Amino acid sequence: MEFYNDYPEEFDEFDFDESALIDKIAASLEFIENGTAILNVDAIDETIQLCLESDFVEEGLLLVESVLEFSPFNSEFWQYKGILLNNKFDFVEAYFAFEKSLSLSPNDVESLINKAIAEENLEMFDDAIETLEEVLNLEQNNEEAFFNLGFLYERNDMLGKAIELFKKAVTIDPLFAEAWYELGFCYEYNDLLDEALSAYNTFLEIEPYSYSGWYNKGIVYVKLNKFQEAIDDFELSIALNDGFSSSWFNSGVAYANLNLYEDALVYIKQAVTLDANDSTLWFTLGQAHEDLEQYEEAIKAYTKALQIDNILFDAFLARAVSFNNINKRNLALEDINKAISLDSTSIEAWETKAQIEINLDELNSAINSYEKVLGLDSKSFNAWSKLAEINSEIGNLKESMHAVSVCTELYPERANSYFGKKGRENTS
Repeated sequence: MEFYNDYPEEFDEFDFDESALIDKIAASLEFIENGTAILNVDAIDETIQLCLESDFVEEGLLLVESVLEFSPFNSEFWQYKGILLNNKFDFVEAYFAFEKSLSLSPNDVESLINKAIAEENLEMFDDAIETLEEVLNLEQNNEEAFFNLGFLYERNDMLGKAIELFKKAVTIDPLFAEAWYELGFCYEYNDLLDEALSAYNTFLEIEPYSYSGWYNKGIVYVKLNKFQEAIDDFELSIALNDGFSSSWFNSGVAYANLNLYEDALVYIKQAVTLDANDSTLWFTLGQAHEDLEQYEEAIKAYTKALQIDNILFDAFLARAVSFNNINKRNLALEDINKAISLDSTSIEAWETKAQIEINLDELNSAINSYEKVLGLDSKSFNAWSKLAEINSEIGNLKESMHAVSVCTELYPERANSYFGKKGRENTS
């Protein structure tokens, strides 16, 4: 089984009293309506900041717009407007709000950093880099600028440069959790797995209740083939967020790699329950049933995967194998032909087709399938040895001897052992 990596995001969570915030918004609106807003700017400012932190975007924008009507040259409120518009994904208007803020306060680092966020989302990557470099000209040790620059390079698959920048961010602020998290991702993607583990461990020392941190660390252990350690981390992720299907799924895959197939089935079933529209999960559920030789159940799962994705090569191939194992060979042949129509370069598919054809006693068709294998891999011992057997069985002795000769020439030790055993079987 293959693991399935889904990188979650869970930062910027905090506890707040929603009803108290709603009361503050109502009070601020009352200040505006009765004409006393200018006397209560500090209270409105505090409310807007709470709106920013708690994602009350529309309410925050309403308050900001009201303040800007009587204070249009206040750079801080233009900055608030830009941040709220960024949160609303209205990046064009956010960009112009930050431009206005910076026209009033050109060296405001916070506006520059948030302007870069808008530029990034508008795919103005060069502009975003230039803006963040301007921040660093103003503040050489601004860890947020280094982090955001690193994130820009990460998004552009320049992971070496991203790592360099994230390392600068955590050097300045060793408790910068998000930077350690992204470092872990970049190291993992570059197959620097020990470094990835170290980065995720540091992140989890800062954020021990991060389900995604434990999940990502578990994925690194999977890549290191340390499946029990992976399971331990996925279990922690599940304890923190039992609705995250990828933790259940990959825990199941790890159990399967330890040959603990019953446990694997339990976890993969739960993943499917949580995310029933994912063809990959249904396919892997089929594999879990197949590992337990529960072929009827495997077929149901593969069928569900194909209902979601009707061009899923692996599901057609796997369902063909399961049909073959329960002697429904015409259905198996139908599925394997569909698989080959999707990928005619798969050696596994042609070998599976050949085996099904042998079981159907369609030996000439099986010969043709093994010849297809040899067209893809002319040194396939399995294909040459099977051709030797089949041709011998149907009386094509010249072709059989040729296949034996090729096997002996390519793999003398394997051929002598294999055909010696076949010879003993035939004389017994």
